[in-house]
Amino acid sequence: MELFNGALAGAVEAALDKKASEVVVLDLRELGAFTDFFLLCTGGSTPQIQAIADEIERRLLERGRPMDHREGYEAAEWVLLDYGDFVVHIFSERARLYYDIERLWRAARRIEVGVPGETRPTR
Repeated sequence: MELFNGALAGAVEAALDKKASEVVVLDLRELGAFTDFFLLCTGGSTPQIQAIADEIERRLLERGRPMDHREGYEAAEWVLLDYGDFVVHIFSERARLYYDIERLWRAARRIEVGVPGETRPTR
């Protein structure tokens, strides 16, 4: 069974290929949220955060999936990429701890992602 759709899987793979850490997907479908999934990940520096965002955008555009909206790219503390049915959040370590999206959406099913093709549902 596929845990999430093809475009989201492509975004996960792109983030992992750019060495994003703490890659997690939150399944919001049962919570009546404005989107189906959040992809959360952390980058270790401004250039890495921007590289993760660039790679996700590039790969999904190649698949015919343009982004609806982007925020935070220049400052690169918290980059948000909105694809409609899923939203990508790329954080600096400090911003991820401060905003603690996982706590705010703790009722969501959490899927920790390791290497491409391997996922571990935690709820």
